[in-house]
Amino acid sequence: MDQPTSGAGPADEAGGGAEALGRPLPEGVRRRVIALVADAFGALTVSELPAQLRQYSRFTPTRRAKFAGNAMAAALEGDAAFRQRIGERLGQSQPELAAALEAGSPPAAADPLDVAAAAYVLRPAGWAKLVEAAGEEVQRADAERADEEARRELEHLRQELERARAHTRAETERLRTELEAARKEAESLHRKLRSAQSEVKRGEAALRRSVAETDAVRAESAAQLSAVESEARRLKGRLGEAEAALEASRRAAREGRSVEDMRLRLLLDTVLEAASGLRRELALPPATTHPADTVDALEPGRMSPKDIATRALSETDPALLDQLLALPQAHLIVDGYNVTKTGYPQMPLEKQRLRLLGGLSVLAAQTGAEMTCVFDGAELAAPVLLAPPRGVRVLFSKPGVTADEVIRQLARAEPAGRPVVVVSTDREVADGVAKAGARPVASVLLLKRLSRV
Repeated sequence: MDQPTSGAGPADEAGGGAEALGRPLPEGVRRRVIALVADAFGALTVSELPAQLRQYSRFTPTRRAKFAGNAMAAALEGDAAFRQRIGERLGQSQPELAAALEAGSPPAAADPLDVAAAAYVLRPAGWAKLVEAAGEEVQRADAERADEEARRELEHLRQELERARAHTRAETERLRTELEAARKEAESLHRKLRSAQSEVKRGEAALRRSVAETDAVRAESAAQLSAVESEARRLKGRLGEAEAALEASRRAAREGRSVEDMRLRLLLDTVLEAASGLRRELALPPATTHPADTVDALEPGRMSPKDIATRALSETDPALLDQLLALPQAHLIVDGYNVTKTGYPQMPLEKQRLRLLGGLSVLAAQTGAEMTCVFDGAELAAPVLLAPPRGVRVLFSKPGVTADEVIRQLARAEPAGRPVVVVSTDREVADGVAKAGARPVASVLLLKRLSRV
C-alpha cells in the first residue's frame, strides 16, 4: 500500500500517477482512508467491488472498517478502477474538498487528516506531499499534545510532592507528640511498677506469716485428730460390748418364744387330725352345690358378639363398636384399604396407612382389645417398610393372595366362642367371616369411632 502498483489507470497517469510516498502511510491518515472507503463502500454494486471485498458488501460501515480494513486498503492501492469509484463517491459526498484538491489549493481550515485521506483517494497533482505534510502535522500535533500532557503530569507530580511534604511534616509532628506522651506514660508506668514491687514484697512477707500460722494450726489439728481417733476407738469398743449384750438378750427371747410356738403348733395339728378322722368316720362327700342353687328360677343367657346387635343401637353408632370391644378377649380385624378408601381416598396409600394405624393404636390403648390390620400386598413390587404402632398387628397379603382371604383365615383361626369383630364393607368378606362365627361391621362405623379418638 505504501508504493503505487503497475495497475494504475488513466487518472493516475494524468494526475499523480508518477508520484509515490517516500515512507509508509501515517496511521492517522490510513484510518481516515479506511473510514472513507467503508462509507462509500455501500453505494457500490457487487459487480463494482473487487472480488476480495464482495463478501463484506452487506456489512455496516463500522464492521467493514473493523473486519475488512486491510483488504480495503490493499484493493484501494492496487485496483485503480476501485479507487476511481471511491473517488467519485467522495466527490459526491464532499464536493468542495474534492474541487479544492483538484484545483491544487486545499482549504486552510480543513482537518489535515481529511485533506490527506481525500488526496490519497483522488490522487491529484502533489497528493504525496499533502499526505506527507498531513503526517508531519499529525506527528507535530501528537508531540505538542504529549508535551502538554507531560507538563500537566509534571505539575500534578509537583502538587503531589507538595502535599506529601505537608503530610510528612504533619505526620512527623504527630509522631513527636505521641512520642512525648509515650515517654510520660512510660515514666508513670515505672512509678507504678516500683509501687507494685513494694506491694509484692509486703504480700510475700504476709504469705510467709500465713504459712507459719497454717503450719501451727495444722500441727494442733493433728494432735486433736489423734485424740479424737483414740476416743472413737474407745467408743467403738463399748459399742461392740453393747451389741454383744443385745444379741444375747435377743437370743434368749427367741428361745423362749420358740417353746410357745412349738406348743401352739402341736395343738393345731391335733385339732386338724381329729377333724380329718371325723370326716372319714362320717364319709361326707365334698360340697359341690350351694343352698342358693336349690332355688327354682330362670338364669340369664350368655351374650355373644352376634347378640350385641339386638340392643337398641344403630349399625353405624360408634357405641356399638365400643360394646363389642368391651367383651372379654375381643379381637378386632380391620380390612385396611377398605376403610381408608372409604374415609379418605384422596390421600396417597402411604399416608392412608399411617393415618389408620395411628387411630387404631389409640383405640387399642383405650379398649385393651387385640387389633390386627390387613392390607392388600399382592400388587406390591417390594415389601413395605413400616414400623407397626404399639398394640396393632400389621399384615400384608402374600403375592397371589388377597387381603380378603387373609381376613377369612384370621377369623377361622380363632377358637369358637371368642369375640371376633371384622371391619369391612365388602359383602363377600362379611359373609365369609360370619360363617366363621365373627361379627362383621361396616367401615363407616370404625371411621366414626376413630374420629372421636
